[in-house]
Amino acid sequence: MSSPAATPVPAHGRLLALLATLAAALVPALLLAPHALAANGSQDGLADQRHLVDAVGDGFVGYWHAGDRRLSPDMRQLVDYWFRFHVAKAVIAALLLLVLTALGVLLWRAYARSGGPGTARRAALAAAGTCVAALSLLSLLVVMANVQGAAAPFTSLLSMLPVGTPGHGALADTLDQVRQRLTDASHPGGAPAPPALATMISDNSRYHATLAVTAGVVATVFAGMSVALWRRFARTGTPQRRPRRVLGSFGALSGVASLALVVLAVANTTTATDSARGLLIFFNGG
Repeated sequence: MSSPAATPVPAHGRLLALLATLAAALVPALLLAPHALAANGSQDGLADQRHLVDAVGDGFVGYWHAGDRRLSPDMRQLVDYWFRFHVAKAVIAALLLLVLTALGVLLWRAYARSGGPGTARRAALAAAGTCVAALSLLSLLVVMANVQGAAAPFTSLLSMLPVGTPGHGALADTLDQVRQRLTDASHPGGAPAPPALATMISDNSRYHATLAVTAGVVATVFAGMSVALWRRFARTGTPQRRPRRVLGSFGALSGVASLALVVLAVANTTTATDSARGLLIFFNGG
């Protein structure tokens, strides 16, 4: 007697499984691959956080005392490495965002169209869709942060300096000098900034201006999404409870996200226009 044929998996289910597999592969890649890709076969040791922090401290001391706007050779190698790191991470995060967005759309469509008594299935779809939506927002933030870091990798590297902890030695002395010079540069009529500090100020301005522009663009996209979703919500009949619930929830979420990004854009615009003061706050541990 022949065995019963296996029930074929619907195309929708296969697509969901494929997207979930891709997302599961991209998450560890986002954490592990950027350092390997940035190392370019010659800087593998920088994948160790402690080694990278020490290298940044030593490179910064050398650059500050060189008295030149151009980055010192050691600092240039670190900045180039950090640029490649941010580019790799931004690309992987963008791929993850695309996969999660497609996966989320499929899950929420399945939830909105689900009918009958399958309460457990609907709950599972809602839980999975909520998790994917949260991961999508997190991936978007990672993309934005790494676009910012790639645009100004020098400033991004400076965030590794131990500015908020007491120290000793050449790095502590250098940080004290930077604070004093920044204090002078932050006041009208103060002493002109030395070459290295002038580079730091301009790069910090670019760093924050990049995030301001990126946040503004994304805020505009979210605002447009919110308007479109609320319009669809208004056109959807009251008996269609689950579709209206999905449209209303994501319309509200898009609106809130847009407002939060506008605040982020304004804050970074303010810092970009007064970069010296922003750097002083950072080097004072703020």
